Amino acid sequence: MQLLLAPSYLLWMLLNLLLLFTCVAAWAPAQQTFATEVQPQAVAPPPLEVRPLFLSGPTGNRVDLVFLADGYLSSEKDKFFADALFLAEDISANQTYNTVRPLLNFWAAFTPSRESGVGKGGRTKDTVFGLYRDGTELRGVWCNNTDIARAACESLGDGCDYPITVGNDPLYGGSGGYPTVITASPANGPQILRHELGHSIIDVGDEYDGGASWGYFGVNAAQNASRSPPWSHWLTNPSNATRVEHSVMPLQQYTWTMLNTSSSWTTTFISSGTFSKYALFFSVSGIPNTADLTIKVDGQTLPWEVRSNIGADRWLYDLNFNRGLSGGRHTLEYRLNNKTLEGTAQLCSVEINEFGSEAEFISKPGHYGLYPVYSDKNTTTYRPTNEDCLMRKVTTPNFCSVCKEDLWLHLLQRVDLIDNFAASCRTGSRFLTATVVPFGRFRQPEDRKAGEEYTFQWFKNGVRQMQFDGMVEVNTGSGTAGVGRWAFRAALKTDEVRRDPEGLLTNERQIKVTAIC
Repeated sequence: MQLLLAPSYLLWMLLNLLLLFTCVAAWAPAQQTFATEVQPQAVAPPPLEVRPLFLSGPTGNRVDLVFLADGYLSSEKDKFFADALFLAEDISANQTYNTVRPLLNFWAAFTPSRESGVGKGGRTKDTVFGLYRDGTELRGVWCNNTDIARAACESLGDGCDYPITVGNDPLYGGSGGYPTVITASPANGPQILRHELGHSIIDVGDEYDGGASWGYFGVNAAQNASRSPPWSHWLTNPSNATRVEHSVMPLQQYTWTMLNTSSSWTTTFISSGTFSKYALFFSVSGIPNTADLTIKVDGQTLPWEVRSNIGADRWLYDLNFNRGLSGGRHTLEYRLNNKTLEGTAQLCSVEINEFGSEAEFISKPGHYGLYPVYSDKNTTTYRPTNEDCLMRKVTTPNFCSVCKEDLWLHLLQRVDLIDNFAASCRTGSRFLTATVVPFGRFRQPEDRKAGEEYTFQWFKNGVRQMQFDGMVEVNTGSGTAGVGRWAFRAALKTDEVRRDPEGLLTNERQIKVTAIC
């Protein structure tokens, strides 16, 4: 019997054989004569016009964050530098990264793109780093040319530790990782940057509900409520370390649906009727006015207010109700009232949470315990606070204490508290001078923080010189008095760090003085 194969099938088999041979060649041991080793092509860095934004010290002893321009034409260079300055200033001037700002340098590096803006629908524009959105939704923005971003950062040597690609787009979007990606959204750029840098620098996961199960990790995530969490030293009630705050999430959807005036977007959810309070969390884009949108639960219109001047951008809203839901099925409805917004007005996400009484669920800010987080597969992990962390809610301006402590420790893995330690001769005497990162009394007066102070100790040939405690410059005397092996030790105390297992808040420098002045 003769087997006849269609030409398309024969072509399919030929392609698969070719693919199989290619795979074998690629995985073959190096000694095989038919395997050719291909060296990866080095990616040339783009030309960069670099400007400092805020510098706290030498690049070799600071964590350098560099904003890289994407989708900015040559004629938009000034706009990029203004956008970068706005972002750096907003996250570090008085919140989030303000207390650790002496460990950071902020830079902006401009490269012109051939097209303006950010790609959409999974397509990039002709831009340096190829930033793009998957679709029309205001959510993630991704970097297509990560190799170019890496080359740009590496070309700056010590002057770049974390590259941040800024997309020339006025609307919500970003992603963590390498590089960190954000947009120049006036409303959302800074808060997305804060959040994404939490992923990039601290290496912590998210705390909001509905994320991928693998996305809950790090010091802010407990996988098991039966034992003390990683933040046990921050617990408000350490004697009750395994108490779980009583809440449930009966509804959570990333809807990404365009709204219209002809029909409402409607869904249902079921409540047990046993909780004292509930909240509706939702986000919308393309809704500039409160009157443009009506929200109802069980036919009752809910009061809400649009964020002022939000325009077409996305915003996250919280509606909290000091009453419980009855047991049974409930209906949630969103209706667009302004026909001119059809095609741009989008319901991005909705979530219903129910909470026990204050005795069962402590909602008070500043309380640290075990708060449930529900993944997209409804698995449960636990976070440290209710709504105190921007890893939970990006509209929160700061990290919780757990994440803030880990921010300090991650940065101090790269920075020594002592910038310089040197010996000099003056008026016949030997002087030893230490320069430290400006914390405590070395901050500008308007930036000083309560609970933050240095202690300084001096040693000569291993023996502590207590008369020099607290000094950064000492006169060791004339003649042989200054000769020997000297050590300067700096230890920083801050209320934002309770546990320092690697001793990162203490540094020591030594110098050997062999000659008299």
